[in-house]
Amino acid sequence: MRLFTKSLTTFLIALPVLIMLTMILRHQPSDPFTGFADARPLFSNLTTPPLLGVDQISKPTDKLFGGLLAAGFDEESCLSRYQSVLYRKTSPFKASPYLISKLRNYEQLHKRCGPNTQPYNAAVEQLRSGQSVSSSSTDCKYIVWVCYSGLGNRILTLASVFLYALLTDRVLLVDRGKDMANLFCEPFPEKSWFLPLNFPITNKFDSFGQKSPESYGNMLKKNIIKASTESLPSYLYLHLAHDYDDHDKLFFCDEEQALLNKVPWLIMKTDNYFVPSLFLMSSFEHELIMLFPEKETIFHHLGRYLFHPTNQVWGLITRYYKAYLAKADERIGIQVRTFDSGPGPYQYVNDQISACTQGEKLLPAVDAKGRIVPPSENSKLKAVLMTSLVSGYFENVKNTYWEHPTVTGDIIGVHQPSHEEKQQTEKPLHNMKAWAEMYLLSLSDELVTSAWSTFGYVAQGLGGLKPWILYKSENQTTPNPPCQRAMSMEPCFHAPPFYDCKAKKGIDTGKVVPHVRHCEDISWGLKVVDSQDEL
Repeated sequence: MRLFTKSLTTFLIALPVLIMLTMILRHQPSDPFTGFADARPLFSNLTTPPLLGVDQISKPTDKLFGGLLAAGFDEESCLSRYQSVLYRKTSPFKASPYLISKLRNYEQLHKRCGPNTQPYNAAVEQLRSGQSVSSSSTDCKYIVWVCYSGLGNRILTLASVFLYALLTDRVLLVDRGKDMANLFCEPFPEKSWFLPLNFPITNKFDSFGQKSPESYGNMLKKNIIKASTESLPSYLYLHLAHDYDDHDKLFFCDEEQALLNKVPWLIMKTDNYFVPSLFLMSSFEHELIMLFPEKETIFHHLGRYLFHPTNQVWGLITRYYKAYLAKADERIGIQVRTFDSGPGPYQYVNDQISACTQGEKLLPAVDAKGRIVPPSENSKLKAVLMTSLVSGYFENVKNTYWEHPTVTGDIIGVHQPSHEEKQQTEKPLHNMKAWAEMYLLSLSDELVTSAWSTFGYVAQGLGGLKPWILYKSENQTTPNPPCQRAMSMEPCFHAPPFYDCKAKKGIDTGKVVPHVRHCEDISWGLKVVDSQDEL
């Protein structure tokens, strides 16, 4: 009897543990997750181990972004390509079947015509010979993106040039500059997107400019080339940088595109996200609408397709995220860039950040009297990620939430990965940190960016976010209102043409079609907006 009683007591003590184990074993992937800290990894379809503390979803992870990315890459060579889904929320924006089909077709074209293939070698030999062509006598046509300007500009222009390549059936080749290979993985299967080092005219890239004799705009100006020209050069240089003139801007005319289509090699240098002006061209408009039914998703999809951080940069991103951001209930990104002559920090910018983030309820107000507000069941841990060349703005926000309690009881952690003091475009580690910070900002739930800054444009596009834009101050006083919600997550084209190619006269290109409007932060700039925003 004593033995039975002892056994029964042992069983009753162990019973709750057995029930708990049974529940765990019966757990199904469809069980809802209750929050960030409670997320349980379910990554049976990934080859890499799950990452603790990363927000997960309750369905099998779609590491190909709905077919946007191609399968078949060596995952260890570029961890970010398929691991990024562990850090990103599922995008509400789905790539169209037509875009996915177009990307797969491009990948086949790149495989057939990419570096060191027979068609590439034949096209290079024709280029090296310097012979004129009556039409493209090679199987493949190419567009070469020249590495130019700061990293934000580079990312935006490379996406623009790739879209142009898709529209014109050209193969994109990338001038690697000093550090492009250290920043980005190869986006296309089997064949590199980098221009081979022995390309015949690489040594001319630095000297190419608005007045270069090889410039298409210059040739038009001097009447060396025109639509009826039969004998064409084997390559043309396209100058679409901020200092381009009216003849260079004729690139955005359908008549000129008909001529350019005959030239085997196009070499392009640009620091502009020129996508909005492509939408104003009748030869491209229908195709663009087929590719992007949700018009403001252009950079969102192309950016996620093209730009995968190398393993070294991915290490910077993931280590920082897991150390400072992963356990937060909400992540707020604040990107600060000023264009004043001095380095800062400026008090008017500090005031502007506070007015925007608190006025738009992104961050809570603080109790200056220091009264303790007990946390409620609705209190949150919010992580603020700040990026700036200087540390003063970060210090101001950090001290605000360290020295004073919030009126909501929320706990605010403020973090800044680096402060390089000045932009150092040609410094490899500087650009690695910059790329990592753009990417980290894109993982935010809400985003505040600075007017005119391509750094912020990259983050908002990759993240699928409509940021709050801090207005540019003209006299170092806090603008009123301090910020505005962006009408689109698309980047702004800073220097668009204002010309009607058919009528041969100047027009306001921000009023031609309802889905291309003037930007919030640059009144003369253009940006693409989505159909639901059309008026």
